[in-house]
Amino acid sequence: MTTTPLTSTVDLVARFPGFVTADTRPGFTGFIVDKNKLVEAATAIRDEFGYDLLTAVTGVDYFPENKMEVVYHAYKITGGPGLVFKVQVPRTDPVEVPSLIQVYAGADLQEREAWDLLGIKFTGHPDLRRILMWEGFEGHPLRKDWQEPFYEEDFKPFKSRWPDGKIEMAEDKNPYKDNLKFPQNFDPEKWIPEGDALLYGSLAKYTITDEHGLKSDRIVVNMGPQHPSTHGVFRAAIVLEGETVLGLKPVVGYLHRNHDKIGERNTYLQNMPYTDRLDYFNSMSNNFGYAVAVEKLMNIKVAERAEYIRVIMAELSRIQNHLVFVGMLLNDLGAMYTPALYAFEERELILDIFEAAAGSRMMCNYFRFGGVVRDLPEGVLQKIKDLVLERLPAKTDEMERFLSENEVLVSRLQGIKVINAEDAIKFSMTGPVLRAAGVPYDIRRADPYGIYDRFDFDVAVRQHGDLMDNYLIRIDEIRQSLRILEQAIKQIPEGPINSQKPQYQVRVPAGEAYGRIESPKGELAYYLISNGKPNPWRYHVRPASFVNITALEKISLGTKIADFVALLGVLDIVMGELDR
Repeated sequence: MTTTPLTSTVDLVARFPGFVTADTRPGFTGFIVDKNKLVEAATAIRDEFGYDLLTAVTGVDYFPENKMEVVYHAYKITGGPGLVFKVQVPRTDPVEVPSLIQVYAGADLQEREAWDLLGIKFTGHPDLRRILMWEGFEGHPLRKDWQEPFYEEDFKPFKSRWPDGKIEMAEDKNPYKDNLKFPQNFDPEKWIPEGDALLYGSLAKYTITDEHGLKSDRIVVNMGPQHPSTHGVFRAAIVLEGETVLGLKPVVGYLHRNHDKIGERNTYLQNMPYTDRLDYFNSMSNNFGYAVAVEKLMNIKVAERAEYIRVIMAELSRIQNHLVFVGMLLNDLGAMYTPALYAFEERELILDIFEAAAGSRMMCNYFRFGGVVRDLPEGVLQKIKDLVLERLPAKTDEMERFLSENEVLVSRLQGIKVINAEDAIKFSMTGPVLRAAGVPYDIRRADPYGIYDRFDFDVAVRQHGDLMDNYLIRIDEIRQSLRILEQAIKQIPEGPINSQKPQYQVRVPAGEAYGRIESPKGELAYYLISNGKPNPWRYHVRPASFVNITALEKISLGTKIADFVALLGVLDIVMGELDR
């Protein structure tokens, strides 16, 4: 696999002489921008050069060099390769970088994440609070010099476990059996959380008086984190006047286990099963994105048969995701159980395929750098054919026949706006929600990976941007996935399923790579920095669920609290990838 130069079409150096330089480090691409010109350069990148979709904001700690870096990946909504621009600042607190939230609104939560985990302060950000760690947390855990309680070693496998296998539990070294470290002079019995005060302060609760002199309170209601409609441990603090939403702040992090930190301690190969646990409905897609990123770094080709197997697994995953989405959306709207169970019946048949190929139904750990771990067992391709050519098209028709003209469903979905095209782009939204707003942007077409450029399919798009279109576009995408699968089944060749020899350790040259795919929920990307050693220096996941909820307040303002449940539902978040 060859990497496309990302800087060939834009001469940012000529546009900002003396303030922008090309990144000339071996294996790196893009531009390094002086922090004093960052906002101006980003505005030019968006308005003059046309890179209107900022997909990722990634902080990097270059601890030995005493500097920190923020890496931005921007793309054109019309398609094509991306543009990488970076800002570097001294690693001396306070580490300050100008916020780009006024240029790209989608930077909001990603900047908060970089502040929380790396301590990079984005000046000008209107609500720079911790987002994944708890408010009393000490330090910034992605910094290279941060060590957790009972710290053992930087990199796996730990010597205490391999090769001698003398395992010690960190908790056993502590008489209280916990693995916590509190700030100095901290007493948990006397601690009063400041976070909620800051959260509610940002929502600006206040009393209003109408024209008749009647006073009324705007109240704050918490939806979640233990609420059946919040799709896991998600919380939304909502300001209401009557039943109308006037303000909203998403509160996440309840499921956070610092996936990035784990990834930087693992070897490259050890990370593959960890990606399964992100969007746990779509482990095949998670594997795909990570494999693409590492293969870019290694500059290797993928075995031809494996390319087809990858597409088959990814599209089957998309189909079962969208079927379950429809079932669970109906569940959110009050049609308890029945539609969801119909959807899960089809999902189980697809998971049978995954189990036969990977040995596991949900946590598949199936992809490898250069291909897949094993071939399809005998008879599995025929089962896939039967599903793709007969059962799944019929079941999709049946589900649409039951639901799409159901008067209760139509009344709950039709005409309830989600987001328009301009705002969706501004807030870095990707996936079905962006396409339902009228933007035909699909990475499989816009910036193809794998062998997607070989298949004939249409990018599903709808024009109204309401809840109904967000429901219908998933049906459209199921049909397009079936088209891709029909072609892949016909074209799949015989041959090896990996271009590389099986190995426990891979050699990854120094450099950076950004591997992205069109997951069922939107853009899933992995940003990796290698220093030539067995473990990645920087491992960062850019998940669709996390970035898409940046616009949750925007899409909820002015709606009824009952519609908020459906609006959250159409974002199709999974907390495993949102919190990581």
